[in-house]
Amino acid sequence: MAIKPANNIQDLKYFGEFGGVNPSISDSSTFTFLSAKTMFDTFEGNADGCYLYARHTTPSSMYLGEALAAMEGTETANVSASGMGSITSVLMQLCKANDHVVSSRTIYGGTYAFLKNFAPRLNINTSFVDITCLKTVEAKITSKTKVLYCESISNPLLEVADIPGLARLAKKYNLSLVVDNTFSPLSICPKELGADIVIHSLTKFINGSSDTVGGVVCGTQDMIDNLKSVIDGAAMLFGATMDSLRASSILKNLRTLHIRIKQHSSNALYLAEKFEKDGVKTVYPGLQSHPSHKIFKNMMNAEYGFGGMMTIDAGSLEKANALMELMQKENLGYLAVSLGFYKTLFSAPGSSTSSEIPEEEQKEMGLTDGLIRFSIGLDNDIKRTYDKMKACMKIIGVIS
Repeated sequence: MAIKPANNIQDLKYFGEFGGVNPSISDSSTFTFLSAKTMFDTFEGNADGCYLYARHTTPSSMYLGEALAAMEGTETANVSASGMGSITSVLMQLCKANDHVVSSRTIYGGTYAFLKNFAPRLNINTSFVDITCLKTVEAKITSKTKVLYCESISNPLLEVADIPGLARLAKKYNLSLVVDNTFSPLSICPKELGADIVIHSLTKFINGSSDTVGGVVCGTQDMIDNLKSVIDGAAMLFGATMDSLRASSILKNLRTLHIRIKQHSSNALYLAEKFEKDGVKTVYPGLQSHPSHKIFKNMMNAEYGFGGMMTIDAGSLEKANALMELMQKENLGYLAVSLGFYKTLFSAPGSSTSSEIPEEEQKEMGLTDGLIRFSIGLDNDIKRTYDKMKACMKIIGVIS
């Protein structure tokens, strides 16, 4: 692919109101209007450059939204207080009672729980499918289907969605293709591959310091306007508002995303190749053994690599827990959920981030008790990290 999304971030220029190199933080919950008519027009959605109320938008959230839209190649974007705030508002905006969603079966546990347990209360039902099989996806589409939902790289099994193939299905059946791109910012640009809406949990790689929760919806101007409508916009009415201070902090961290993603990817590829050679069951899109390696390679922006997420199978939950505890003791990372931190994070998703998925469904999708999900950090000496991790694996009996 020719697109260089980091360049679109690089080309943005914002000055603070007093000439600061960073935009000023809009420390206001409400905003002044110069005339009553302007206030009326703003409530009607007709006045550009005016701010209504912080739950709707602020200068700080607008700056961040514009930068993320530039990164993803969409017309605009809307930030929210969390990734789930963005996911739920999009699904509720696109669906009404009696509508149907076709979703990947391997998605973030919170998204799964929303679609499986909460949306049916509103008479919105979901078919969970193997997203890597386009025939299976198409077979589940009905006259009531409104949304195809997937993650570019699935959480936690690292399945790769064939976004161009899914986009063709979405176009054929007049559906909205919504792609959560949290695991692969910069590496994959879903909009360029045919997605209609791109979502991120900003909490993860984009912010990168595990100190902020946030989300974003990137899409057309019409879609974002609908989300923010004071009449019936899900983002406006659900109220998952991002604080201006947090928006400003994420925007600053976004400027280094391209450097961090390259290092995350380089380190993950190094470890994945070494672990696989050692006989550890390893899943990473950059490995030729990954069933969707070629699909990822055809979709990716090569300079940013295959991402920082990988899994290994320790063989049992007991070994997985013992290994994670030992690695944490040896300061190789932290036993923690989430991802995208400068230090490696690891967890057993079956009993943590995917615990919302029933055990029988976990087994059906291939989520084993011994699976460990790694978010590989920014270690400078990755060879030393590997040597120490391998020593831990030998002690626990993951490798001989």
